Amino acid sequence: MQIGYARVSRGDHQDLGAQLAALDAAGCGRVFREEASGGKADRPELARALVALQPGDVLVVWKLDRLSRSLRDLLFTLEAVAAAGAAFRSLTEAIDTTTPAGRLMLQTLGAFAEFERAMIRERTLNGLAHARAAGRHLGRRPSLTAQQRAEIIARAEAGEGSPSQLASLFRVSRSTVQRVLRAHRARVDL
Repeated sequence: MQIGYARVSRGDHQDLGAQLAALDAAGCGRVFREEASGGKADRPELARALVALQPGDVLVVWKLDRLSRSLRDLLFTLEAVAAAGAAFRSLTEAIDTTTPAGRLMLQTLGAFAEFERAMIRERTLNGLAHARAAGRHLGRRPSLTAQQRAEIIARAEAGEGSPSQLASLFRVSRSTVQRVLRAHRARVDL
């Protein structure tokens, strides 16, 4: 029996339609559908698909990256497939682990996928370091201006409101006000 696995990343507004049509055309009698990141280890539908495999079955995916994003995770998943006495097939990359050439191709593609992900991470970290070195602020914009922080400190020191009241006045959370006051006290204590 051919068992299909279709996955889209959560929150990307992707559609499973193309994957489901390809898996149906490939003759999958059962298809497990999932909305989760490929880099995430906890994918319950993939786990259910692996448990459903019987000796002689074939786990079929539309594309290799639907199954995994790292070589380590891919090899772990394929070990589970092999332990069940089943095989693996990717429709897009024409990989079929029932043949030695298919197993070689799978390992090669997995290595390239992991290499690509490492290169993207390296470029991202390099870009962030370059932005920091150039003095650019990374992350969310501060919810309070320097003048608003100074006013919160002045009011708190004058006893003109609790952190909750000041938070309400400046339309920020109480923890934001407390963080401003803690930072000020730390500077004063030096």
